[in-house]
Amino acid sequence: MDHFAQIADERRALATALRGLTPQQRATPSLCGEWTVHDVVAHLVVPLVSTPLDLLRAGLSSRGSFDGFNQALVRRQSPRSLDDLLDDLERHAGHRFTPPGHDSQAPLTDVKVHGLDLTVPLGMTLDRSPDTWLPVLDFLASDRAQRGFVRRGRPAVRLEAADARWAAGTGPVVRGPSAALAAALTGRGALDHRLEGDGVEAFLAWQRRAAPTRGE
Repeated sequence: MDHFAQIADERRALATALRGLTPQQRATPSLCGEWTVHDVVAHLVVPLVSTPLDLLRAGLSSRGSFDGFNQALVRRQSPRSLDDLLDDLERHAGHRFTPPGHDSQAPLTDVKVHGLDLTVPLGMTLDRSPDTWLPVLDFLASDRAQRGFVRRGRPAVRLEAADARWAAGTGPVVRGPSAALAAALTGRGALDHRLEGDGVEAFLAWQRRAAPTRGE
């Protein structure tokens, strides 16, 4: 399935929601490792505006480190103003970038999860249907997500969305809002208090070993 129309909607929704942030809000630590809110916006813009030369330079400077590669590209964009970055996020909302080896579920997951990295620390809520998380959860629960999105070794649990018709896996139940499940699967603990069920203890023990580094 082609998810690019939804990806464009998510990018535009984020651009709209993040207009007018104060300097303090822009400097707020995100849920994504050491990055600030401003850094995460820069990261979202990177694949939309980077040239092949930008990618080559970042690859050479990072010496094979994926984290270093991401950092180099973000450093190139982060000196720009937030308004400029949001303009690009909106202007290039329809960009059809996909990471190597992935289909359109990967960039959809990227923008949705990084949306949490941005909005949760700011105390903001995007007006998005829980159903918009379903292709993200399908992806995160699959083996394909272990290439860059979800750490290996997840315990045998049954994941159940409390706000949409979605479930995956077998074993003790971990139940919660779709966004909280997606956050937990990608190593973000900010919404763990919204999870419940007999499988939560084992699931969160795994999650604590899977906290995101910069760029995940």
